[in-house]
Amino acid sequence: MASRKTPLHKTKSRSTSSRKGSRKAPKQEKLTAGEWFERLVALQARLRAPNGCPWDREQTHATLRTYLVEEAYEVLDAMKGGDDAKFVEEMGDLLLQVVFHSQIAAEQGRFTVADVIREVHEKMVRRHPHVFGEKRARDAAEVLRNWEQIKADERQGNGSARKEEKPKSLLDGVPRTLPATMEGLQLTRKASRAGFDWDNAQGIFEKLREESAELCHAAETKDAARVEEEMGDLLFAAVNLARFLQVDPEIALKNANAKFARRFREMERLSADNGQALAEVPRADKEKLWETAKRGERNPKTHPQKPRVGHPDDRAAKP
Repeated sequence: MASRKTPLHKTKSRSTSSRKGSRKAPKQEKLTAGEWFERLVALQARLRAPNGCPWDREQTHATLRTYLVEEAYEVLDAMKGGDDAKFVEEMGDLLLQVVFHSQIAAEQGRFTVADVIREVHEKMVRRHPHVFGEKRARDAAEVLRNWEQIKADERQGNGSARKEEKPKSLLDGVPRTLPATMEGLQLTRKASRAGFDWDNAQGIFEKLREESAELCHAAETKDAARVEEEMGDLLFAAVNLARFLQVDPEIALKNANAKFARRFREMERLSADNGQALAEVPRADKEKLWETAKRGERNPKTHPQKPRVGHPDDRAAKP
């Protein structure tokens, strides 16, 4: 299944060990990364085989899309948590998605996981001429400029631009399927590498104020289409500011979402302690509860939070 933790080695039972006297338990095999990877590929092929797992056999590229996105975000969450064991586990789940999709493609005779690995290996060599070739790069900024130029040359070379009958652009290659903040980040990043950028962050702050004023004016007209357009301009300016300040807007927004949810749940707890449902609390008192929740985060000893046991919003186990 998409996130199954499958044991590859069975350990001997205690009774068996006792019959062997004082013999030490066998050490776990020391395998190379390549050997473990081959075992994982073989394991996934076995799960997809006619006598394998019914759930795995039913999956397609389309049904696995949710897991691919989910696992990527879980890697980010584990990275932030600082627990290396969890970090390793979640990166393994993400790697499994690559193996799973490759297995499906191999069954259809389209490509194999070896093709995936070879492609990225050759690409990394090709796009690092300052390491594997004669070219030199003074700094990271020049590396990125060279990277974009190499990508553009690759697109031109494989004829993709001619097939689409579109003019060559430095913005080519940004997937439209990305979440909006990530798409905006990549678009503005590519534009900045071509020299189209603000001189400093102050200019973007001014742009934010300008877009905010335009949104306020649009809201007064009650023109839904214009409000949507101006809201988009404001959000795009915010994404551009995040990129300029070297902040990933998607991660920043996820953190803000988590902070809001954490404080709101604390408001609910405080309200319940007072014998009242939060929805029944007057608006002015809700604001006071919000400020109390904020202060509690700054000083957790003053406002300890109760552990969340079995909360319905906690992530359910995946199949």
